[in-house]
Amino acid sequence: MRLLPRSILLSTTAAMLTLGVSAQSATLEELQKKGSIRIAVANEIPYGYTDLNGDAKGVGPEVAAHLVKALGIDKIEWQTTNFGSLIPGLQADRFDLVAAEMAILPQRCQQVLFSEPNSSYGEGLLVAAGNPKDLHSYDDFKDKQYKVAIMAGADQLEMMQALGVDESQLVTISNNADAISTVSTGRADAYAATGLTAAELAKQSDRVELAANFQDPVIDGEAIRSWGGFTFAKNSESLRDAMNEELAKFKQTPEWQEILSRYGFSEVDQTESNAKTTAELCMS
Repeated sequence: MRLLPRSILLSTTAAMLTLGVSAQSATLEELQKKGSIRIAVANEIPYGYTDLNGDAKGVGPEVAAHLVKALGIDKIEWQTTNFGSLIPGLQADRFDLVAAEMAILPQRCQQVLFSEPNSSYGEGLLVAAGNPKDLHSYDDFKDKQYKVAIMAGADQLEMMQALGVDESQLVTISNNADAISTVSTGRADAYAATGLTAAELAKQSDRVELAANFQDPVIDGEAIRSWGGFTFAKNSESLRDAMNEELAKFKQTPEWQEILSRYGFSEVDQTESNAKTTAELCMS
């Protein structure tokens, strides 16, 4: 189990105390009667984002749209927020579910409900063009010589902590859009994110690139891989259970495979999405 740093645990606890008991979320029956649902994304390609026209794109939104339609909910109100605001937003009933392929982790399972995994993905590094510091793994930041950027609320923070990277080496940014400037200007020597996220960012600027020959972080003897799912408030069991039922059926179709392939998920990623259950991931 990867543990959150004490400072993060304290801030999370404070946020939960401020919010108090989670607001009462709408039930599946209420959402079906209303015919609409509020779904949040975090503007992270290829997981969930909105394009220039305001349309929701990515693996999470496209699969979610199919699932809620199968449940008889025809209208979706898409909401975009920072990644770190997704869980507090669910707790405050600002939206009904999150379609951001958020990694299913034990500490998050204590705060929200997760569907079964919809995806699986590995890690990567965004570095300056030419990779002048010759960085190829998260372990490269353990000697306190280099700084690495991470996104607020993302689980790369826990990985760095588990690997023994000193907090003085960490640069926190609020969203992925800041990663290119953070790395290209030297504020950080690299940006740690999932391999798919880093690859998408590398396409956007010739000032940065995806670190080649990346070595997956190994924690407690296991190479790190994440499993992403849809996220719900703690009292949304009926919606979560219905989504799980539809997701299990949809994952058996060529349409699901086409969506994941179109957004860069390999056959290995697709197969690995079935390798773990949410119960196992919440306990690990």
